[in-house]
Amino acid sequence: MITGGCLCGAVRYEIDARPLGGGLCHCRDCQYRSGGGPSATIALPRAAFRLTRGALRESRTLADSGILVGRSFCEACGTGISAFNPRVADLIPISAGSLDDPDRFSPHAHVWLRSAPAWHAVDRTLPCFEADAG
Repeated sequence: MITGGCLCGAVRYEIDARPLGGGLCHCRDCQYRSGGGPSATIALPRAAFRLTRGALRESRTLADSGILVGRSFCEACGTGISAFNPRVADLIPISAGSLDDPDRFSPHAHVWLRSAPAWHAVDRTLPCFEADAG
């Protein structure tokens, strides 16, 4: 069981599934969301996600890929919780920072490196993609 929530405690979730992977996204949208660095997300089956407390608010933006991407967050404190990409609708990317145990996150790739500032640390031993990995 994977559990997590927001900074203020208003939102809690659980996921009864094994992680399918994790990545670091360097796109400009993720930089805005993270405060400057890449967004660290862990991919899980969407059907296994269950909100146990609170409600999420969603914002949508048109990504560099041309896809309308949704990002869910706690409306009280702003903590990013999850995302939605219609190209992989059966997966839910969960913000690694929202996990109760952030060591459950292990990056498997870097994506959208063409958007990364020079100061972003990039582990070149992982697969690296200039755009998305799809």
